[in-house]
Amino acid sequence: MKEVINTKSAPAAIGPYSQAIKTENFIFISGQIPVDPETGLIKGEDIKTQTETVLKNLKAIVEASGSSVEKIVKTTCFLKDINDFPEFNKVYEAFFKANTESFPGRSTLGGLQIPKGALVEIEAIAKV
Repeated sequence: MKEVINTKSAPAAIGPYSQAIKTENFIFISGQIPVDPETGLIKGEDIKTQTETVLKNLKAIVEASGSSVEKIVKTTCFLKDINDFPEFNKVYEAFFKANTESFPGRSTLGGLQIPKGALVEIEAIAKV
């Protein structure tokens, strides 16, 4: 059995996908880009602001599913420019340190074209 997760606290899907799918044991959160859920526009022009926005959206979705950031077990991160990695990593580290006792597993890829010209996208898997 699966449940579709949608929250107005995060941006609506911009294509044929759900914000997240909840199964018996896991929540699969679709890639989030730095779209402000209130305006529908990319928030920020720098990697720091965009990463903060993406993580805020990710948190809103995981919490709407009845879980928490602490239960995120894996993220996949996509960067437009791999040279942004050090600044991205600082924001990512601070977010997880503030919200959980351990870091999830992670893969990070760079040199990618991300929808709407965003600098960063993050998808996640969390435990229910």
